[in-house]
Amino acid sequence: MAENKDMISIRINDQKLEVPNDITILEASNRAGIRIPTLCHLDLHDLKMVNQTASCRVCMVEAPGRDMLVPACVTKVHDGMEIRTDSLRAIRARRMSVELLLSNHPNECFTCAKNLECELQSLAHELGVREIKWAGEKMQFPKDMSSDAIVKDANKCIMCRRCETMCNEVQTCGILSAISRGFDAFVGPAFNIPMVESSCTYCGQCVAVCPTAALTEVNHTDKVWEALNDPDKYVVVQTAPAIRVALGELFGMEEGTIVTGKLATALRRMGFDAVFDTDFAADLTIMEEASELIHRIENNGTLPMLTSCCPAWVKFIEHQFPELLDIPSSCKSPHIMLGTVAKTYYAEKIGIDPQKMVVVSIMPCIAKKAEAKRPELTKDEESNVDIVVTTRELAAMLKEAGMDFPNLPDSDFDRPLGETTGASVIFGTTGGVIEAAIRTAYDWMTGDDLEKVDFKQLRGMEGIREATVKINDMDLNIGIAHGLGNARKLLEDIRDGKSQYHAIEIMACPGGCIGGGGQPYHHGNAKVVKKRQEAIYREDKNKKLRKSHENPEIIKLYKEYLGKPYSHKAHELLHTHYEARERI
Repeated sequence: MAENKDMISIRINDQKLEVPNDITILEASNRAGIRIPTLCHLDLHDLKMVNQTASCRVCMVEAPGRDMLVPACVTKVHDGMEIRTDSLRAIRARRMSVELLLSNHPNECFTCAKNLECELQSLAHELGVREIKWAGEKMQFPKDMSSDAIVKDANKCIMCRRCETMCNEVQTCGILSAISRGFDAFVGPAFNIPMVESSCTYCGQCVAVCPTAALTEVNHTDKVWEALNDPDKYVVVQTAPAIRVALGELFGMEEGTIVTGKLATALRRMGFDAVFDTDFAADLTIMEEASELIHRIENNGTLPMLTSCCPAWVKFIEHQFPELLDIPSSCKSPHIMLGTVAKTYYAEKIGIDPQKMVVVSIMPCIAKKAEAKRPELTKDEESNVDIVVTTRELAAMLKEAGMDFPNLPDSDFDRPLGETTGASVIFGTTGGVIEAAIRTAYDWMTGDDLEKVDFKQLRGMEGIREATVKINDMDLNIGIAHGLGNARKLLEDIRDGKSQYHAIEIMACPGGCIGGGGQPYHHGNAKVVKKRQEAIYREDKNKKLRKSHENPEIIKLYKEYLGKPYSHKAHELLHTHYEARERI
């Protein structure tokens, strides 16, 4: 037996191990390099999410001393325990669990949105399931396509409850829960109301963790192809900062590979008339947001000011904290700003009728799809952005076009809406927006040229972070939260008068946009998100200009068109308002 009281001795497949006394069989097996297949289980330590429902029974193992099969994901080890993960009994039990799931699952893998990304499909292959032995009744639910962002197909729900854990425990939105019982059970909004009628923020984290296609994004790729092939349309595309550090994964490239130049080349070859960078609009956002922060500080305005770049977080506060709607910045999000500038300033420069212009946004975020349809984000009844596709959708389109993406040559974005700085790049990760704002606010408030632009105290992956930045005689107190559950804690402090912050950055998705609901599926490997974050900071460091107000095309835009930051015209084009929404 183990001598250390905190360690115990067990055997797995005749292999003797010393392990902590408070872990599960699954954790012990992982430490020993012994794979036990799982499906409903998902453990994202860095994101503080653990789904342990043990509902799928795919991780069954044999515990001979107990003469039974037990689920490895929830069964704790004990001293002297002997476990078999490779017995015929355990293997057959796992296979039967998958066969039973498949017996009530649509047989449409070839046309499914998650084909080759489906964890149920992968398990069936791994466990050697070659036929469905039990043919019987199947669930028949209508597809919920009511929203502009998320499609819910209850027929593909396997009741793993991952989405429920993410929605309720991590994001604290409280939208998804189990409906009905037994054969007819599935996960959805209360009373199975349409998604569009719920308080869903469309953050897409439920989509990110769903192992099947029970939850997917609304696909807009056909709309893009139609626009590109319409000779009467001038099609503009923009791509968010988080795309360039994740897209390569979908073409077999190493996680965290920066593909900025290849991305610009690929979009141009697809046939877009202008290839712009959302980073340009991120710099523009900082010009307005930093100005707004300084204006609030100097004029005793409402503090703290909260960043407003994330549409899922904006919808969260509208539903959950409507009494705090004077707190967020009134700035539009960067991709909406770029759409606005493209259909006004740029359209005038090149002599194009804005009604003939189609603006396509490539985003890591599913919520951007719904944001683009918000009625207040229009100009003369024209949407600022017409079509939004995710990182995953773009990869599918590039594959449809037969592009050898990893071997494409690098090129640059078009001007004027393609010039960017390092400050705009870091918008893609938690802490990046507020760091970019501080770089500019510091220069403007002190009149000095800030040399050390890396505010490392604002970086990291902790769910809630805080820092103080000295600007003149003022200690600027900053709060940062990523994940809506963490945002809730900061908002409750503001509501209760406990907040001492001047500025707060909130991003709905764990990790920020790099962990967005439209990014390549990480399948539970949170290290992938960290690699994307590291790449974001590398891209920033390699930029010649690293402050938004130094972007020459931004300077030119204000000189030629907008006047000064936070001017009347800038406010008319680049700012918006919010509305209290019912919580359902």
